[in-house]
Formats: sequence, C-alpha cells, structure tokens
Amino acid sequence: MKTILVLIGGSDRDEAIFRTALAAATPLSAHLDFFHVHVSGGAAAKYDNHVQFAMGAGVQNALDHLDAKAKTFSEVATNHVRKFCVASNIEICDAPTNNKNVTASFRKESDTTIERLIFHASQSDFVVMGRAKQKQGLAPGTREYLVRTCGRPVILAASAAPQTLTGTIMVCWKKSDNVARAIAAAMPILTSAKHVVFTNVAKRRKGDIEIMHDLAAQFAKNGISTDVQVIPLKNIATPDLLSVAAEECKADLVVMGAYGQSRFHELVFGSSTETLIRDVDRPILLMH
Repeated sequence: MKTILVLIGGSDRDEAIFRTALAAATPLSAHLDFFHVHVSGGAAAKYDNHVQFAMGAGVQNALDHLDAKAKTFSEVATNHVRKFCVASNIEICDAPTNNKNVTASFRKESDTTIERLIFHASQSDFVVMGRAKQKQGLAPGTREYLVRTCGRPVILAASAAPQTLTGTIMVCWKKSDNVARAIAAAMPILTSAKHVVFTNVAKRRKGDIEIMHDLAAQFAKNGISTDVQVIPLKNIATPDLLSVAAEECKADLVVMGAYGQSRFHELVFGSSTETLIRDVDRPILLMH
C-alpha cells in the first residue's frame, strides 16, 4: 500500500487538498497520512511583520494573537479531517493496512522544522499540499524547499477540488534528468490514466519526436490511450504555451520536472516552474 503525506493548514483550502489527495489515493488504494504543523506564536513571529515592527506591550499582544490563530488552525484542521473521513467513508487507523480500501491517519506536531518536514515527506510515496501562500506561520519558501530536497513527488492541489486525477494526464516532456524522475515517480498514477498526452515545447528535432513516440508506445502497450504533442517555439514563453496546452486538453493532472535551473539562474531570469504553478490552476505533480 502506498502512503500519501497530506499537509493541511486548517483553512478553507483544506477541502481541495483533501479531494486531490483522495483522487490520488483511490487508484492506488493508498493510506492518507494527514499532517498538520502547529506553529506557535513565537515561531510564527519570525516571519510576521506585525511582530517585527511592534514595540513594548504591542509585542506581547501580537504574540498572543498569533498563538490564538495557531490554536484555531489546529482545531479546524482536526475537525476538517474527521468530517472528511466520515463523509468519504474512510477508515481512520494508526497505520496503513493491507486491505484494498483507502485508509487515513491524522497527526500534528508543534513548531516542526523544515528538516523534520522533509524527513516525513521522504518516508512517503507522494506528498500532497496546497500551492497558495500559506497562513500558518511556516517559513517562506517551504514548498519550493520541500520539492527540491524531499526526493518524493509533490502534488500541488488546484483551487477547486478535482473529481479525478486519472482521466487525462499531461506530461511536460523534455530530455532532462528531473523530467525522467518525474515520469518514473508518477508511474503508479500514469498507469491508471485513461489518456496521457506527452507535450513538448521545442524545435522539431527528429530525435526528440522519436523519443516521445517511444514513450507513448510503452503506455499504449498497457492499453492506455496516448497522444504526442510537439509545440513549436514561438515568441511566447514556454510556461505560457504549456498552460494553454493544459487547458486545451483539459488535463486532470499535469506532470513535470521541477526547478531544472540553478537558484541563481532562476533569480535572474525567473523560474518556469513557479510560472506554471501560478498560471496552471490544475493539480500539478512536481519532481526535482
């Protein structure tokens, strides 16, 4: 049984994250490991402007406010998990079982460091989380750092809850190590898809097209409908072309290699990964 780590904050965005995780878990009969980080006021204050600019008694008031928010987030997260599991008929148990049904567990930790969060992610088969800027006090850049370092595929939920992830899956393909890792990591989900579209934005090089057709043929042997789409380079940024392609094929899931350039390159020229995350409001599976 696969284990999916589901990071939840205790907000109205939890439902879309839960539904995305369930859509990933269903074809795999996976175990959903719901995980909430309770960020105390003192820890959250490191990244809160209200505390940083407060003076005198205002500092304590700001810390008390952050502690109250953290308590609310944790209570809401707990209630959301319980209600979701009851509504979805998911058994809550301490650990994965050998049955063929999706199961779930819930735990929370206080002031979890990013290193601790990466450890939890590395022990799972998949990670599911939101993409919007979080409000619970975690360090800025947590999402990117997690994708870069945990060694596991991370699925970012869209703004709306999906019905499935395995209808049409669009794979953003190019010859690179991180894309190869993304395809390998996504294979349990890809092999459950009804339709897979391999999409490449590049010059029409014969070798690239042949490789894409070879990949498609491998899936076709397993009875999976596949298409190959090569989008010619234009005076339009590659992320924009891929965003349009995802909309046109109505992708239920987009699979892509993440952060293929160095941090310095992305700082100077921008990050294609971040642009796609911002512009493609569909579930995205990332692998560094």
